[in-house]
Amino acid sequence: MKELFSVVTVEEARELISGVLPDSWLPAEEVELLNAFGRRLASDIYAPEDLPPFSRSSVDGYAVRARDTFGATESMPGFLNVSGEVEMGQAARLEMQAGGAVWIPTGGMLPPGADAAVMVEHTEDVGGGLITVHRPVTVGENIISRGEDCRAGQLVLAEDARLRPAEIGLLAGLGFTRVRVAALARVGIISTGDEIVPPGESPAAGQIRDVNTYALAAQVSESGGLPVCYGVVKDAASELARVLDKALAETDLVLISGGSSVGVRDMTAEVLAQGKPGVLFHGIAIRPGKPTLGALIDGRPVIGLPGHPASAMVVFKALVAPLLAWGSYSLARAKAEFPVQAILTQSLSSGPGREDYVRVKLVEEGDNILAVPVLGKSGLVSTLVEADGMLRIPLSKEGLNGGSPVKVSRL
Repeated sequence: MKELFSVVTVEEARELISGVLPDSWLPAEEVELLNAFGRRLASDIYAPEDLPPFSRSSVDGYAVRARDTFGATESMPGFLNVSGEVEMGQAARLEMQAGGAVWIPTGGMLPPGADAAVMVEHTEDVGGGLITVHRPVTVGENIISRGEDCRAGQLVLAEDARLRPAEIGLLAGLGFTRVRVAALARVGIISTGDEIVPPGESPAAGQIRDVNTYALAAQVSESGGLPVCYGVVKDAASELARVLDKALAETDLVLISGGSSVGVRDMTAEVLAQGKPGVLFHGIAIRPGKPTLGALIDGRPVIGLPGHPASAMVVFKALVAPLLAWGSYSLARAKAEFPVQAILTQSLSSGPGREDYVRVKLVEEGDNILAVPVLGKSGLVSTLVEADGMLRIPLSKEGLNGGSPVKVSRL
């Protein structure tokens, strides 16, 4: 059996893939604003108008000239004449007079001449068209001025910006109903192995149901991609090459699970080596998941994942999920980017020259969160089901001590 060669770090593997991706890997597409959440902008956005388009009150109360309230106190309130009211959704036409006030609801248009608003709680209606003001306001207080959010012609969102709820709301406020975004990555998923059968079949002796197609498809969806499944390919290089050609023509990224180790019957590396430019790396310094392949074929990245489900899923999180961030920003990934601070419950060792990804269960204990390692072989799916997240032991460390603080990335 040959040894794995040219083992690279996880970071080097990411750079090797992203460094050869063409700019047109994911094209732009126009989508309805209601469907744009989590997507990445494909171009700069400039404000077509001022936002808000008029000065408006941020409170229920009275529009005033600020200088007419100066000196007002609870014991010596000021008196103002109420000349009318602003109707919601209507243009304010009453001209503000010296010593005057106009009733205004939250969001109402500020009348000409007014430069502030007094909250109704700080006034009292004394009858006869008079109110008392018990607290002064300054110019601009309790109002949102025209263009305070953004001015016409202003760059409001740059290319590559992620569209969160706030960005969606801003675009709606500026009148956008459609927006150009990077297309979501279509991810082809191929499982390999003579021993693999579909979940609906009863496996014979020596056979096992297909876990990876379904687990990886779920990870693709969770990460913001669109999974396209090509089923199980038997251990024949010609058949894998045929299915791979079809997947490369129909998707943006292809995942092949199984067949990445170095053995007599493993053929993924052989098939990928026939493509152009071909294999970028074979083996990454990670556990679990060392026998991972990376290639670029006809402008499409192809990742050969280990056949063990836990290994495949760990490598996906470390290597594939960042690629899918190109087109969208899922809630799951957003949550994972804010790791949980926890205390490790037991010491963990790590071999030199590799990154270890350890599955952990998170347990609350008083004011602390404990990270309890979920140990098990890379072929066990149940260890991932039991785990709440993963912690990383970097290349530079040979382990972590029990009782030490750690950062856990949620699963």
